[in-house]
Order: sequence, then C-alpha cells, then structure tokens
Amino acid sequence: MQAYIFVNTDSGRPWDVAKRALEIEGVKMAHAVTGQFDVVIYVEFSKIEELGKLVGELHSLNGVLRTQTAIAMPSRVPM
Repeated sequence: MQAYIFVNTDSGRPWDVAKRALEIEGVKMAHAVTGQFDVVIYVEFSKIEELGKLVGELHSLNGVLRTQTAIAMPSRVPM
C-alpha cells in the first residue's frame, strides 16, 4: 500500500523534517515544498497498522506541527 503524508512544520524547519523523515522505515521520498503544506512524504507499507506507526514517528520529529494523510487507492477493476 502507498500513501502521501502532507506535513506542516515550524517556520524554517521543512528541510530538516524532510531529511529526518527519510530515516524512518517505509518512507521512500520526502520533499520540502511550497504551498499549503511544508513537506510532502511518500510512504509504502503492507498493513494499515504500519501506516499508523509511520505517522506516529513523523509526529515525534522536532518541528512537525500537524499531518494529513492520503492513502493511494488501487486501480478499479472493470466489472
């Protein structure tokens, strides 16, 4: 399974948060970005419980204020 986690950080912290997020198992990409969010993180996991653990680890990083998670939906199978 895959998800995108959108992160708001303290001012001046997006690069540090993105760099440290890459150290978390399951995080495949992390980028400081412009716009509504400060960091976008792409993760891969096999069970929803793993996603919960990933998000918890992200919240423990200094500078993380809040997150919003979007789980990627698999392609629809034609009926």
